[in-house]
Amino acid sequence: MRPDARAWFESRTSSAPCLDALDLDALLRAKRRGQHRVSVVLPARDEEATVGGLVADLHEQWVQRVPLVDELLVVDSDSTDATAAVARAAGVDVVAAADVLPGHGSRPGKGEALWKGLAATTGDLVVFLDADLLGDVRHFVPGLLGPLLADPQVEYVKGCYTRPLDVAGASVPAGGGRVTELTARPLLNALWPELAGFVQPLGGEYAGRRSALERVPFVSGYGVEVGLLIDLLQLVGLGGLAQVDLGVRRHISQGQEALGRMAGQVVSTVLARAGRGQAGGLLTQFRHDGAGFVPHSTAVAVDERPPLATVAEYRALLGDVVVG
Repeated sequence: MRPDARAWFESRTSSAPCLDALDLDALLRAKRRGQHRVSVVLPARDEEATVGGLVADLHEQWVQRVPLVDELLVVDSDSTDATAAVARAAGVDVVAAADVLPGHGSRPGKGEALWKGLAATTGDLVVFLDADLLGDVRHFVPGLLGPLLADPQVEYVKGCYTRPLDVAGASVPAGGGRVTELTARPLLNALWPELAGFVQPLGGEYAGRRSALERVPFVSGYGVEVGLLIDLLQLVGLGGLAQVDLGVRRHISQGQEALGRMAGQVVSTVLARAGRGQAGGLLTQFRHDGAGFVPHSTAVAVDERPPLATVAEYRALLGDVVVG
């Protein structure tokens, strides 16, 4: 690891305490002292199996019991199941991605839901969580907020964790994060070695200051996380970034073909940020139909939304709301 990356890793990596060890009074004092408003956004597509229990736990802990979160929003990204209904039944607000900034249309992809979620909320501190998380992850919210509340120089915080992989009834303790290890990490180490200290560069749990997030573009698909990391590095510098160890992250794992499509979008995003262009913009994969191999192609070209600060409708949405 390069000396600057190692120095960053040692100074900007912290650990999130478990719920029982949290100093809730200190957390709330820091929020009040900074006059912060906190929004938590969960992008969701076909997550009816997990989203209800997840948001119910977050709402009970951080809205009802401890007033840390001011907005808890699920952004439904064209789900074909009961994701939206399940989330509403759990007592949280739900918005369809297509209904936010409707004049800008709707595009498929996780990054689109994140961009629309940022536009639909008003907190000056914004936490993003994936909607397929399993187990008790209530400590993720204060864990991600901690560095932002403690240090005004920190603009963006990535969560890191071990990622068990459950296959055929067996669990591999650190077998998850395959796209990270096989695609994102080698590329980032080669092209942005100062980012080598990030344990989970593609992790879906992170938080940032609106003032920074609204000044960078959002890649519409699965390249959004690596795009944000690179763009925020350019915007605020390495010293404005931090990471926090959240322990263990469990979720519903994707199959190899889906992971290949994710990796293709990550590669396209990294190449675009590196000024290497997009070679074709298509990922071709193969299936065997019993008689032979059949190719099928998926678009992986970078499609992105502009920084929200440049969108007039977004500024009108904020109106007279005072954040930060």
